[in-house]
Amino acid sequence: MAPHSRADKIPIITDVDENAPLTAADRREATTLLVQRKMHLVNEELDRLGFGRYQLCIFFLCGMGYFLDLMWALLFGLVLPPLQRELGIPDAQIGDLGTCFSAGLTLGAFFWGVAVDIIGRRWAFNLTCLFASASGTAFGFPSNYYALLALAFLTGIGVGGNISIDATITLEFLPKKNRYLLVALSIFQPLGVVVCSGMAFGLIPPFSCDQTLKSCLLTSAPCCEPSTNRGWRYLTFAVGGLTFLTFVVRFLIFSFQESPKFLLTRGKDDRALAAVEYIAKFNRQTCNLRITDFTELDEAASHHRYIDKEVVPNGICSRFTHVFGHALKSHGHHLKGLFKTWRSARITLTVWLIYITDFWGFTMAGFLPLILSNLGIKNDVSIYHTYLNYIIINTCGIPGVLIATGIIEIKFLGRKWSMLIASMFMSASCFLFVFVDGPIERVGFNAMEYFFQSMFNAILYGWTPEVFPAQLRDARCLSDPEPNEMSGKSFQ
Repeated sequence: MAPHSRADKIPIITDVDENAPLTAADRREATTLLVQRKMHLVNEELDRLGFGRYQLCIFFLCGMGYFLDLMWALLFGLVLPPLQRELGIPDAQIGDLGTCFSAGLTLGAFFWGVAVDIIGRRWAFNLTCLFASASGTAFGFPSNYYALLALAFLTGIGVGGNISIDATITLEFLPKKNRYLLVALSIFQPLGVVVCSGMAFGLIPPFSCDQTLKSCLLTSAPCCEPSTNRGWRYLTFAVGGLTFLTFVVRFLIFSFQESPKFLLTRGKDDRALAAVEYIAKFNRQTCNLRITDFTELDEAASHHRYIDKEVVPNGICSRFTHVFGHALKSHGHHLKGLFKTWRSARITLTVWLIYITDFWGFTMAGFLPLILSNLGIKNDVSIYHTYLNYIIINTCGIPGVLIATGIIEIKFLGRKWSMLIASMFMSASCFLFVFVDGPIERVGFNAMEYFFQSMFNAILYGWTPEVFPAQLRDARCLSDPEPNEMSGKSFQ
């Protein structure tokens, strides 16, 4: 053993009496401490390698998850006006589409939050896009409202895990000095809604029936016939195709490595090292981490009887049942950790409350296209002009994210005061929108609201993983989306 190894730099596990009685808590604590020490070595090596080509690819591919997340959320708002005209859906039922999508997001957040610890980051990273592209593209085919509700629910399941999984992956591969890019990742959200708005502007107005026509299911000709109202279907196919293309790039073109930190929690030290070595090679550098660095830590632990050794049975069904049960038990332990102390419980409840109220804004934004469309008909505004307004409003989110990336580095503001200021102006714009009547004022206050909402969310999504320790980060990602998405359902 080298006289000054990497293991020497990390505090060793305190020796204990060999004859002392063991408890499950003792084993968990010792195992967690050993894994944390190995993660420390991986973090040191990633910091040494710096931000290279691999991290750049991860940044853009995870950014596509953010990009697609809001594309789909906006799409279900953009298709509401032509969809309602074609199918003759009553105003009292049109909100069911958003409710089903939010319900899918809730289930998806839970499902992918558990699955990411069963199948790993790599498969969850890819399957969310594949599932969303399949169900989302299928949304463009039916002419039955209940079938559309079911497909919206399934699309929500696929989209539901995007932000939590992508944020975790980005955080685990970024060097410490580049963690600010986690906030910059949110730039892809306003970019996604701008692109979706642009696609809607090019597809819905020229391929939609007149705004004054009613459904052929409710009245005789002239009416809104499906053959003259295919724009919303074309938009769905386009976004579904883009989602599938993202899956192809993630799965077939880019060689995504499983997270070394996830592999370490599974006791697969050799595979974790192989992943770090691949990253170093991809970045055209040399990896200085060795398997002996991990084995030295194992030896330093001295009492291996304290370390949980997971034995996975043979057979696919038996293995899945075992791993799924282990993951649920692990998440139960992790979720308890969120409330272990008064400080951790206060942080957890505060984060949940922030996400709940934040999603109310998203839910209202989902009905914005229908609101503006109805106001446009009332004020004799063309459908082209209405969809052009969406582009103007959503473009304002881009500078909001860029400003958020810089404002958090101002010492007297930081993340706390920056979020407070953004939320104050965001709420003020929502109140002012209610009291104005002119089309210019409506667009202006909507643009103001989206500017500060994008600023707020950019800081929030980057700040949330940072306030939780690594061993609770997956539990946080499992739990955070659920309250806010459930709040969206109750709001509707």
